[in-house]
Parts: sequence; structure tokens; C-alpha cells
Amino acid sequence: MSDAETLATRAARAARASERAGVTDPPADAAARRAARDGLGPVVACYIEARVSEEERVQPRDLDLLNRATEDWLAVYARHLGVDCAPSVPVRVAAETLLDTRNIVSVARVLTGVPARQDPTVTDSAPKQE
Repeated sequence: MSDAETLATRAARAARASERAGVTDPPADAAARRAARDGLGPVVACYIEARVSEEERVQPRDLDLLNRATEDWLAVYARHLGVDCAPSVPVRVAAETLLDTRNIVSVARVLTGVPARQDPTVTDSAPKQE
């Protein structure tokens, strides 16, 4: 099983579990951050590694799997914050957004349009955009 297959399978399982559980009320910020960091992060990293590698190229099947995994993790992120959505975002856009924000949680926030609740105990290290 390729890395893309493993990541897509894991994302699909998380998405199914999230769908069964429904939208989180009250929102679960920590779970949303985990979905971005531990789910979306590895998917985007796999894509970036394959794109910059001289030996490895992203095969069409793997790209489809990574795109699906990106969409699944973004949906999980949003559901944890109380929003049911089905984002249609390719992994390439997530990777480009990561280069801009340098923070995978910010990537999820930007691509879903679902902001995290203000939690005074959590700091976001994303650089401010001016």
C-alpha cells in the first residue's frame, strides 16, 4: 500500500466516523486542531515531498487519493467546529496555502472558512497577514 493509499484510507475512516457522530456541539477546538495537524498535515506533507523529490513523482491515482484525503480531513475539521461542509479543495491548494501560512491549522481554517472559537489558552503561531 502506498503512502497516499494509507493516508486516504485513514482520512476516509475519520470522515465516516465524523459523519456518524455529526456536527460537534459544542465545538471541539482541540479535536479540530488534531484533525488538521495529525490528519491534513501528513497528507499535505506527502504531496509536497513527492513534488520536490527528484526520484518520486505524484502518480494520477495517488493524486486522486491525496485530493480525497484533503477533502475528508477538511470536512472532519469543520464538523469538530460545529459546521457540516463538504469542501472541494485539491491537495495542491492546501500545499500552496501552507506555504503562505506556515501553519496547517491556519490552512484548514482558510480552506473551510470555519474559524476556531476564541480560546485564550491556545496560541496560533501563524504569521499575521498584512
